[in-house]
Amino acid sequence: MITEMNQRSRDIFRQIVEAYVETGEPVGSRTLSRRLGISLSPATIRNVMADLEELGLLKAPHTSAGRVPTEVGLRLFVNGLLEVGDLSEDERVSIDAQCAASGRSLPEALEEATTMLSGLSSCAGLVMAPKTDRPLKHIEFVNLQPGRALVVLVTEDGLVENRVVEVPMGIPSSVLQMASNYLNARVVGRTLAEARTRLLAEAEEQRTQLDELTRRVVDTGMATWAGSRNNGVLIVRGQAKLLDDVSALSDLERIRSLFEALETRDAMMRLLEATGSAEGVQIFIGAENNLFSHAGCSLIVSPYTNGKDQIVGAIGVIGPTRINYARIIPMVDYTAKVISRMIG
Repeated sequence: MITEMNQRSRDIFRQIVEAYVETGEPVGSRTLSRRLGISLSPATIRNVMADLEELGLLKAPHTSAGRVPTEVGLRLFVNGLLEVGDLSEDERVSIDAQCAASGRSLPEALEEATTMLSGLSSCAGLVMAPKTDRPLKHIEFVNLQPGRALVVLVTEDGLVENRVVEVPMGIPSSVLQMASNYLNARVVGRTLAEARTRLLAEAEEQRTQLDELTRRVVDTGMATWAGSRNNGVLIVRGQAKLLDDVSALSDLERIRSLFEALETRDAMMRLLEATGSAEGVQIFIGAENNLFSHAGCSLIVSPYTNGKDQIVGAIGVIGPTRINYARIIPMVDYTAKVISRMIG
């Protein structure tokens, strides 16, 4: 569609999008006349705006005389007209410093990077930590309430994951401790897949050292790993920043629906894992993804890799569709590359 637009239409469309990104307000012909810096009458500009609206690139909110870009228009702008900026030296230094893993575990470093991205972008930051295919250091069952226990998994590089499992009612703490001891003797130094393979391979007579109750706890833990090890760990920071731009009740409802989506971690994990199918920064605008169909938000996300160039996670930001794409795209891209170097 860009190639079908003449230069005047492209210039006017670009100015509308850039003005909207800056202010969040509808853009009128008089504002455009001043921004363009060329002698075009407001009537001529209005005619071009009407043509752009017919193409589905602009819309008029309420009864305003101004126009704002549609999600289709924003996608066209990002794909064909966006001039991506570069990070300042101060921004690079800040990202490098926040991502430095000295004295911290990988999850702590990733959490710092997510908080930093949220602050620099004024959006919510999120990161999918690597899948836990690293050797385990420790496993423990902790009693929560009748019929439920917490499984704590700690990897050798410091990643901690907690998972709630169902256990027999009234189970004593001594049984959970026995199950923890039994598993620790067999999983330490192994990945979850390796540990599970060994446990399954053990002959029945070799497990007679466990009483029936303890064996049920061990089997419950094994079943939990088998059914839920495909996802990593999702960390989200700075959700409150999404409320800074709210000006109407309808906006508040959209943000509320986004908060609910962020809590639906399985959906978020699937979206982030989709970045593994392509290299570089991925951009999802509004309803392009079902997760944001009613939230009016955009996601800018980039995968990061380990020392073998394997994609192990993703980091990015969520903000309004009028997010500053030119500034935030290189910010997310650079942060993902810093994390890749850190892991490698």
